[in-house]
Amino acid sequence: MEKKRLAERRRITLNEVAKKAGISRTTLNRVANIPGYNTNTNTIEALCNYFECEIDDLVERIEVE
Repeated sequence: MEKKRLAERRRITLNEVAKKAGISRTTLNRVANIPGYNTNTNTIEALCNYFECEIDDLVERIEVE
């Protein structure tokens, strides 16, 4: 979100992202604020489309011990 905010020189809210990406605000809030939150590929794809980025720009693999 920070990259997009800087590129567009404006504030970008979670509500805006959720609406334009076509995902629920609740899901987006969880993805953004809960480390290790499990989401589905549809949500990841919607966010990649909105941010015009690749999956590895959004997703980090966390090894479970």
